[in-house]
Amino acid sequence: MYKGARVAAVVPAHNEEALIARVIETMPPWVDFIVVVDDCSTDSTGDAVRGVGDPRVSLIRHEQNTGVGGAILTGHQVALDLGADVNVVMAGDGQMDPAFLPNLLDPVIEDGYGFAKANRFFSMDSFTGMPRHRIFGNVALSFATKLASGYWHLFDPQNGYTAVHRHALERLSFDRIARGYSFENDLLIHLNILRVPAVDVPIPACYGTELSGIRLRRVVPEMTSLLLRGFWKRFFYKYVLWSFSPIAMFLLFGLMLTSMGLLMGSWVVAHTLGTATASTGSVLLAVTPFLIGVNMIMYALMLDIQESPDTPVTAMGLPAHWTRAPLERRLMASRTHGPKPRFSAPEGNLGSGTGSLPAAS
Repeated sequence: MYKGARVAAVVPAHNEEALIARVIETMPPWVDFIVVVDDCSTDSTGDAVRGVGDPRVSLIRHEQNTGVGGAILTGHQVALDLGADVNVVMAGDGQMDPAFLPNLLDPVIEDGYGFAKANRFFSMDSFTGMPRHRIFGNVALSFATKLASGYWHLFDPQNGYTAVHRHALERLSFDRIARGYSFENDLLIHLNILRVPAVDVPIPACYGTELSGIRLRRVVPEMTSLLLRGFWKRFFYKYVLWSFSPIAMFLLFGLMLTSMGLLMGSWVVAHTLGTATASTGSVLLAVTPFLIGVNMIMYALMLDIQESPDTPVTAMGLPAHWTRAPLERRLMASRTHGPKPRFSAPEGNLGSGTGSLPAAS
């Protein structure tokens, strides 16, 4: 227990027999539960976990590979069932230094944040030694995720070293969150829809002998599609369905006027390629709606930035929007999207039996 809160470490592992034992052995003693999710490993990851003999460990075996996101969601659900108050994610490859766990837990337990995330790029020296194309990729992805998720004050979205309060997890629909490498980005989108306050925590990267399994040709199109769909999902739920906000008016009318200006401008240019000249009225019909539309879009972005949930819960108890069941969750609680992953029964303190994970409730 850490400062009165029961802490669970969720450890997704796929073919990590060489490093998983070290991850468990270096876990601080005040971590109450260690949920290791063996995501259909083809090596001896499970045997390595059992060999440690830590009584806090609950080992779960996925019978089919679900990706890092699927393994983390399984671990979160099991940790909730165990009664954890705060869940932290610790990668099975040893990239996440347990010495920095208090840095992540304090904002959630003491400061009132629902979600805390590590940020590797917290100083001018953070990009030292990193190839330029990777710097560009990190900056571009961070900006795209800011736009899609609405967490404009967060950076380094792919950092999976996180801590989340059970009140936030209980309001999420696990079956609607991406399970691949875009898991972290999609999680931010869903947390923002629920207005969960989040914070970045400066934590240096810790690299070892682990190998990356990312395939850019597959990940980039998947990530682009998810961020586009995530932006409009967040926009619809936050600014249209639950309360029609001026942000919706500015963005929708801004896009409409900008499109009208571009179409009119294209028509004017097409008809003046020869000796003909455009009249003042034609130019104004193109320029005026375009400029007004761009300004309205900028106002929408400014208001969206101000809506970023960056203020912690400081009053006693939870605010109304944390306890109110969102319409999406009430309507979709009984639905499933895609097959549920099958997994073996957790070993140790969770009993026996097999089955699919229940949706968070």
